[in-house]
Formats: sequence, C-alpha cells, structure tokens
Amino acid sequence: MTVQIGQEAPDFELRDQTGQPVRLSDYRGKKNVVVVFYPMSFTGVCESEMCGIRDAIDVFRNEEVETVAISVDSPPTHQRWAHEQGFEFPLLSDFWPHGAVAQAYGVFDERLGIATRGTFIVDKDGKVIYADNNPIPEARDQDTWKTALREIGAID
Repeated sequence: MTVQIGQEAPDFELRDQTGQPVRLSDYRGKKNVVVVFYPMSFTGVCESEMCGIRDAIDVFRNEEVETVAISVDSPPTHQRWAHEQGFEFPLLSDFWPHGAVAQAYGVFDERLGIATRGTFIVDKDGKVIYADNNPIPEARDQDTWKTALREIGAID
C-alpha cells in the first residue's frame, strides 16, 4: 500500500551519487523534503523530470526545501548521469536491498523490479503532506509539487 497523506514518512538512509549517506530523518525540524521515486536513469521521461527539477532548483532546493530522487540504479550510474546532466540534488541508490525504500513507500513494481513514479512531500515534522503515484510511462506535473510547497509556506 502506498504511503498516505498524514502518515509519518518511512525513514531511510541511502547513498547519493557521490557515495555520501543521506538520511531522511536528518532533515526533520530543518527542511521539507520532496521525495521523488523514478524508474531508471538515462531514460526519456525520467530524464525530462529530473531536468525539470534541475531547471527549477531554486524551488526544489533552498533553505526550506530539499529534493531527493530515488531509483534502484547503482551509485556509479547516478554519478555518471548527474555529471552528464548537471544534477546537483541527491540521486539516491535504492540498489540493495533491491528497492527496499520504494517498497516501504508502496511504489515498487515487483514485476519490473523498479520504482514507479511516486512523489511524496514530507514536512519538517516527518509527516507526508503530499502523495501521488503515477504509472511508469506517465510524466508527473511538477506544478502540483510547487502548489503543495506553497500551501505549507515553503516557497513563495
């Protein structure tokens, strides 16, 4: 079952594209976190979505907001993709145990072995204030994320 609005977000610690550990609970009391699951690096829709975050980085990474993107790809894959595309936000590897964080959020496609397009906004108290889960081929509307961030006063 997908994590629902009002629930406490499952904590996780994953390595980013530089090999550094990133723990969701480290942001508690400090920043709202946009948690963006995506199927695979180097694919069309995923690249378009991550470029959308990159191109609006002032919205998605500032004093009030951090954005993390999670896939089952390995850290070296994330490192290469981040370098090629100029992604400076964390790309987190849910590689092993394979898809465990996506499973905890209810956005893991067992048949394909990858995450679906789940998006969760976690407030500073660790509660989910926004949740959606799009099928793999469907791109997400990042304006809905911005609206949710505006509603909690995280952006203007």
